[in-house]
Amino acid sequence: MHEEVELVLDDCKERMGAAIEHLEKELLHIRAGKASPAMLDGVLVEYYGSMAPLNQVSNISTPDARTVAIQPWEKGLIPVIEKAILAANLGFNPDNNGEIIRINIPALTEERRKSLVKQVHQEGENAKVSIRTARKDANDMLKKLLKDGLSEDMEKDAETDVQKLTDNFGKEVDDLVNTKEKDIMTI
Repeated sequence: MHEEVELVLDDCKERMGAAIEHLEKELLHIRAGKASPAMLDGVLVEYYGSMAPLNQVSNISTPDARTVAIQPWEKGLIPVIEKAILAANLGFNPDNNGEIIRINIPALTEERRKSLVKQVHQEGENAKVSIRTARKDANDMLKKLLKDGLSEDMEKDAETDVQKLTDNFGKEVDDLVNTKEKDIMTI
């Protein structure tokens, strides 16, 4: 029975960790007014008949805090990349000089900053919901094991461990959200 309890706890920890990873990825896409190559992670470009991520057909760099530079490996890709960036609806206006595509990142207005903070808090809440769902599933599995012959003491100890995991991962979500909020609100 001890192995089953360990499996339930490991599964719970894994699912909560996945919620944190997902939150980190989502927070990368929320821009804080600073240029970052990660802003273009979701952009797909048509390349020889198939869709390829932008970073697989070009070099993406940030020469300064307000500019993203994209240097395609083939000059013929410049208009295709510009279309893909516009189609991704990220709010960017690409500008090219025939060699490099530049994207100027505008400074965020106070209203836009507040809107982004709301978005960050929403992502944090989504992560917490995932964590609570993992906790509920783990506790349900422990109750099932209790019916199958697990001792009540072991079940209570395991539930306590699940709650500790929930608290720790919840605190991690709060820390990530607070850090991103400070990042966005810093001018």
